Amino acid sequence: MELRASMPGPEDSVYAAASRVEWGHESSKLHASGDHMPMSSSTSTDQLSVVSVDRDLIERLYERFASVYNAMFGPILHAGRREAMRELPLHPRDEILEVGIGTGLTATLYPDECQVTGIDLSDAMLQEASQHVGAHGRTNIRLRQMDAARLDFPDESFDVVYAAYVISVVPDPVAVLKEMRRVCRAGGHIVLLNHFLSTRPIQSAIERWLSPLTARAGFRADLDLSILLAQAGLQAMSVRKVNTPKIWSLVHCRR
Repeated sequence: MELRASMPGPEDSVYAAASRVEWGHESSKLHASGDHMPMSSSTSTDQLSVVSVDRDLIERLYERFASVYNAMFGPILHAGRREAMRELPLHPRDEILEVGIGTGLTATLYPDECQVTGIDLSDAMLQEASQHVGAHGRTNIRLRQMDAARLDFPDESFDVVYAAYVISVVPDPVAVLKEMRRVCRAGGHIVLLNHFLSTRPIQSAIERWLSPLTARAGFRADLDLSILLAQAGLQAMSVRKVNTPKIWSLVHCRR
C-alpha cells in the first residue's frame, strides 16, 4: 500500500465540530491557542469567501487530531458519507479518486469491485487510514500523500472523483476542483460533500460574519458554491441537503 499524500485530509474536516451548535464552535479553543491565519479585508458578498485558510495551520490541526479524529468527528457526519455512497454511480471495475480521505472513514463503504485511490496532505491522517483499511482487509484501496491542488495523475484517470468535507478547508478550493475535473474522465462524475454559503440572505450574512472565526479552526463557513463551480468550469446536476442539521450539501457534477 502506497503511503505518500496531501490536502486537507480532511476528509470530514474539523468542520464536523460545527454541527454541535449549528455552525459549530470548537473554534474558540483554537483561537485561544493563538493559531493565526490571514483574512481578506473585503466583505463583498459576490466573492468565493471573505477569508483564506492557512496551510500550516491545517497541517498542525490534523497532526494534533489524527489519533482522536474518528472518535470526535466520525459519527457526527457519517450520515452524509452514506448518502454520498448512494449518490456515487459506482460500477464494477470503476476507478475512484477520493480527495482528502483523512482517516479512511469512507473506505469500507466502497464496493470491493471498485479500485479506490485515496489521497491526503496529512501523514498522520494517512497512517490512521492505513490502519483502518488494513483492519478491514480492504485490498482494493491504495493511499497516497499528495497535494490536491497539484494531483500527480494524468488527465482523465478516474471514473468518479469524490471529496467529502474537504473543499472548504483547502487554501485554494478552485485549484483543487479544477484538478478534480482534470483527472475525471469525460462523462465521469465529480461529487462534493461539504458546507456551502446559504442562499438565504440572513443565514448567508451570518455565515459571512462567522467565517473569520471558523477560519481560525481551519475552515471557511462561507464558501460560495455557485462561484466555485463557475470558476472551476463545472455545473451541478443536483444539489441536496444532508446530515442533521441540514447545512451540508451533496453536489453532483458531470465531467
